[in-house]
Amino acid sequence: MAGKRRKPALKKNNPKEEQINAHIRGAGEIVVQPIAETLEVNYMPYAMSVILSRAIPEIDGFKPSHRKILYTMFKMGLLKGARSKSANIVGRTMQLNPHGDAAIYETMVRLSRGYEALLHPFVDSKGNFGKAYSRDMMWAASRYTEAKLEAIGAELFRDIDRDTVDFADNYDNTMKEPVLLPVSFPTVLVNANTGIAVGMASSISSFNLEEVCNTTIKMIDNPKHKISDTLLAPDFSSGGNLIYDHEDIEKIYETGRGSIKIRATYSYDKKNNCIDILEIPPTTTAEAIIDKVVERVKSGEVREINDIRDETDKSGLKITIDLKRAVGAEKLMQKLYRMTPLEDSFSCNFNVLVNGYPRVLGVAELLIEWINFRTNCVRRRINFDLKRAKERLHLLKGLEKILLDIDKAIKIIRNTQEEAEVVPNLMIGFMIDEIQAEFVAEIKLRHLNKEHILKRTQDIKRLQDDIEEMENILASARKIKKIIKHELKLVIDKYGKERQTKILYDVEEFEEAEEEIEDYPIHLFFTKEGYFKKVTPQSLRMSGEHKFKEGDSLLIAAESSNNRELLFFSDQSQVYKSRASDFEETRISLLGDYVPASLEMDEGEEAVYMAITKDYSGYMLFFFENGKIAKIEMEAYKTKTNRKKLLKAYSSRSKLTAALQIEEDCDLVVISTAGRYLLFNTGAITPKATRDSVGVSLMKLKKGHKLKEVRPYKPGEFARPYRYKTKNLPSAGALLSPQDKGEQLKLD
Repeated sequence: MAGKRRKPALKKNNPKEEQINAHIRGAGEIVVQPIAETLEVNYMPYAMSVILSRAIPEIDGFKPSHRKILYTMFKMGLLKGARSKSANIVGRTMQLNPHGDAAIYETMVRLSRGYEALLHPFVDSKGNFGKAYSRDMMWAASRYTEAKLEAIGAELFRDIDRDTVDFADNYDNTMKEPVLLPVSFPTVLVNANTGIAVGMASSISSFNLEEVCNTTIKMIDNPKHKISDTLLAPDFSSGGNLIYDHEDIEKIYETGRGSIKIRATYSYDKKNNCIDILEIPPTTTAEAIIDKVVERVKSGEVREINDIRDETDKSGLKITIDLKRAVGAEKLMQKLYRMTPLEDSFSCNFNVLVNGYPRVLGVAELLIEWINFRTNCVRRRINFDLKRAKERLHLLKGLEKILLDIDKAIKIIRNTQEEAEVVPNLMIGFMIDEIQAEFVAEIKLRHLNKEHILKRTQDIKRLQDDIEEMENILASARKIKKIIKHELKLVIDKYGKERQTKILYDVEEFEEAEEEIEDYPIHLFFTKEGYFKKVTPQSLRMSGEHKFKEGDSLLIAAESSNNRELLFFSDQSQVYKSRASDFEETRISLLGDYVPASLEMDEGEEAVYMAITKDYSGYMLFFFENGKIAKIEMEAYKTKTNRKKLLKAYSSRSKLTAALQIEEDCDLVVISTAGRYLLFNTGAITPKATRDSVGVSLMKLKKGHKLKEVRPYKPGEFARPYRYKTKNLPSAGALLSPQDKGEQLKLD
């Protein structure tokens, strides 16, 4: 029996749904809001959050994400003992950091020894933590790696439990975390730190720890100390060679802004004829360098390389470049320094949060701020110890009074009827305060003997001396500075090491040297269809006739040499620059190289003329169908860089009839479709420096006629040459005389 179809139930109002709708009432409505109000209400809180709580390091040298990870590891007891799984550390850090585990783990990786990004890493890592110099070498998942704090981590947390820094609640108010770390040396300058905030950024280069600490000591003694005397230059974990420029270094030290150049280091393997790149700038990666070198080789700018490969292994970075025969390694490296990231710049922007405000500081100002910060930490530590010592002294003085009559103390306690009355009775019996009486009352019965009490009271003199010393220190800024200097010297002794980045002084800037090209005589041929042949004189003598594509013919034939530059002009007002040496030698019995394909011209583009030059002397002449001529200096096509393609090589206003290269002014004959001839000297045309100049009128043309041909004038070609000349240009030219018509027939 088929069931009856139920009627749809009436939809009842859901109170919870109505409540939700009430909260989003007005959603989707367009509200007019002034842009200033939008920025203030919506944008500025976000910007300040990024600046203050994420991207900019503070005076202790850490961003909040760094500080939370390191403090978590410290609380986990990872300063000493065995390593812990990275996943465990990440999970515990999430109690302080509300971000995802991936972001926390990535931050920890960059602090690790295995990643090799820091001069003095804070995390002792085990497992695959990737490499800072590799773009593709990723770190293993956190469940596979282990970590603990490096020994230098002790300098970050020394005396953190002695009120040296303030603590604040974590994001859910369940834990406390330090606002800053009481670092005992200027970590802000020892390890590189970069960050991009909103409207500002920070990029702090790293410096050698020993140099930084010695400079800080000098600054404590003399705030006007010249920084560059002790702080030589930045030092990077990636090594490399720093090209020293005194003005640039002084600018960075003074203003906190500037840039420095870092070069890769290499060794030449003579046996295998290869270069091994062993250290690279900190701003690039091995893959980026290889990609750029390959790009330069493919473009023809670098021809000395046979192969390049990444041979990085457990021993460290290694990029191997195989050289062609007879290639100088040093000369090639100078070229690669110019063309690839093997030489790169590190931009400095010492932007640091000081007392909650971002400030760009020079090194001297930064160290002074750190000294003030560290002075406050030491002063708070001494105040903490002083308070504890005074409290202890107060208790011992009460215990000292008990020494006068131990039996009396026992009698008071024994005869007191109620426990609550013990402390008041001791206070009355020995004239001590409540705190002292409470301390005496808590002494174990076994310690109520003369020997124990004498031992305790002997500390009174020591405590009094310590309190006096601490009060003297607090009253003397010189003594506090002495403590800071002593601790800095201990850091140098424990953790100081030699520079990783070598400094190159008086390095000459290499100008782009002309590439050495084997030079020898050659014959160059260029056809109307765009085919090119480079033939040696010997091959030419042994060859037969030219081979052409059907309908093609020779346009240019010239004796030249292999080191000449070639300019191929196209029908789309562009010129492609090349060299005779770029083309392989061939025979005239072959078609040769098809220029549009060889030079990778645009689709449908054809080569219409070839110019040959060595020093870009002379002129290019462009004749247009509208009767105009443009005389362009060859210098206009000379470029400082190795550009292969120049746009606007000549004017595109009218179709090109012919192009002609001349070294000096000469006589030319132009012919129109009306059969008129004009004989003129190119000296009458003013040269232009702008390549795409529309030129000047040369030949007056009647409607429907065009300039169709241009050729050099042959002396004796015309019986009366003056017939075709004119004093002023433009000119309509003249028809051939009957006599010249006969001569033309004979010439043909």
